[in-house]
Amino acid sequence: MRILVTGANGMVARATDKYCRQIGDTVTALGRDRLDISDRDQVLEVVSSGSFDAILNCAAYTDVDGAETNRDKCYGANAVGVENLALAAKESGAVFVTISTDFVFDGTNSGFYTQRDTPNPQSVYGRSKLDGEDRARTVNAATIIVRSGWIYGSGGTNFLSVMHRLLADRKPIKAIGDSFGTPTFADDLARRLRELAELNLPGVFHVANSGPGMSYLEFAEAVVKIGGYEPSLVVPVSRESLSRPAPRPISSKLACLYSERLGLSEMPDWHDSLSEFLRLEAAA
Repeated sequence: MRILVTGANGMVARATDKYCRQIGDTVTALGRDRLDISDRDQVLEVVSSGSFDAILNCAAYTDVDGAETNRDKCYGANAVGVENLALAAKESGAVFVTISTDFVFDGTNSGFYTQRDTPNPQSVYGRSKLDGEDRARTVNAATIIVRSGWIYGSGGTNFLSVMHRLLADRKPIKAIGDSFGTPTFADDLARRLRELAELNLPGVFHVANSGPGMSYLEFAEAVVKIGGYEPSLVVPVSRESLSRPAPRPISSKLACLYSERLGLSEMPDWHDSLSEFLRLEAAA
């Protein structure tokens, strides 16, 4: 396939670019310096001239706390930009896959969120991503939306991606014990994005590693156990103690109702994927 990957400098985009090239795709990966997805004219020009079979949108504004005071920039990437790409994909005949978030839910469900649950985002970031979903489907009914969360991987800068480095340097880390989700290894997400592009069935898919879900504290403890780090470096804290500007769902565990019914394999178990991530990091 001829594939356009947006947000080329991001963790998920890099994993997606790498995977698609490995299986023989022709990939054009563009960062914001070459494609500002909030600029409709630029998006239409780039897509129309590229003859792409699929667009995998990995571009996003992901600073959850920063979004509370930087609404325009957040919506520009997460809502307007998604709409622009969806429109360009429709006009060019390309399959459009875009990444949304578990933060579209309010977190009051202690079980797993599926596609049957009604979104109710509590933060500017969550609302911008839901708006992007709605805008995309309005201009392009064939849009494929992938909700994911707690994404980590090589080159990532978020807490889940860097805690092993901090522990290796013997730096204490604060891990929240009363906030829950389903971790997602970026390499696994990249494979599923490509599979969904090939499947080309419009709709909303929840993509996360399989397993019961966990707290940040449990994830950190697993990193310690697998990596052989010092357990005392992990400091349990409550979510309220961090006083972060943006509200976050207490529990945002994701499960998909459709993937296996459509012939897609079950996502790898979170523990296996975490072990693979730490192995790759150690070998790098």
